[in-house]
Amino acid sequence: MTTSAASSPPTLSRWAQYYALTKPRVVQLIVFCAVIGMLLATPGLPDWRVLVAGTVGIWLVAGAAAAFNCLIEEAIDKRMKRTAWRPTAKGELPRSMTLAFSAVLCTLGCLVLALGANMLTMWLTLATFVGYAIVYTVVLKPLTPQNIVIGGASGAMPPVLGWAAVRGDAGPEAWLLCLIIFLWTPPHFWALALYRAEDYRQSGLPMLPVTHGSEFTRLHVFLYTIVLFAGTLLPFVYGMSGWIYLVSAVLLGLGFMGYAFKLWRQYSDALARATFRFSIWHLSLLFAALLLDHYLSPWLH
Repeated sequence: MTTSAASSPPTLSRWAQYYALTKPRVVQLIVFCAVIGMLLATPGLPDWRVLVAGTVGIWLVAGAAAAFNCLIEEAIDKRMKRTAWRPTAKGELPRSMTLAFSAVLCTLGCLVLALGANMLTMWLTLATFVGYAIVYTVVLKPLTPQNIVIGGASGAMPPVLGWAAVRGDAGPEAWLLCLIIFLWTPPHFWALALYRAEDYRQSGLPMLPVTHGSEFTRLHVFLYTIVLFAGTLLPFVYGMSGWIYLVSAVLLGLGFMGYAFKLWRQYSDALARATFRFSIWHLSLLFAALLLDHYLSPWLH
């Protein structure tokens, strides 16, 4: 899963530099989705020790993957306005220190998950790290304009990780949540890429707006929101949610499709930014509605 970085002061303390490497805004959404997976995995509240260990462990490994991404994309980040402020791009942190920081976070995260949750969660989280940091960042991103589609599988894993932490398995309900994030990722990221197209052109990355143009990308954003809308209905169809979630999914899905349709027909950078921002709210509120439905639906029957 991917979000835009916020502007940072030109000079950061050493601790702030390390913190910036973890891409905190991205990691917050990842951890949020993982926590939703943990809470949905049991009818009541999960064991608080597992909840804490799962949250901390997944945060640490996600932060490690983000730091490794900054290391690998140091040269690319220097050429992009959106990322030129990162400590690695500015040369404020040596590559060896960034690599060591990523390795320490990943090791600590895996230990926390293995000891506080279970081995399945540790291995799934480590596989997600490899999928994002190696398969997506090193191989797919510079190779194909479909990078975000294929690589989105890693970003879609947090609910599965959270579910596995509590249940010790990866049930079909967890994979439905994974599917939703997988379908959500392309329109979310391409909305960003549309108004950052020049940045990506200068970086040399084969992002869809660069390789296939704005109109082609905008059409695909709209088409993906239609498929996403159908995907968000699956938890209700499968029986893991009730009417609270269904109504929320329909309203949020129609809103996302509305933004995407307008973006397709009447493009502007401002509308692309608005669509990108709405996509973040869409996923956050969708999962919040799923959680609300999970706890309130039994009381409504």
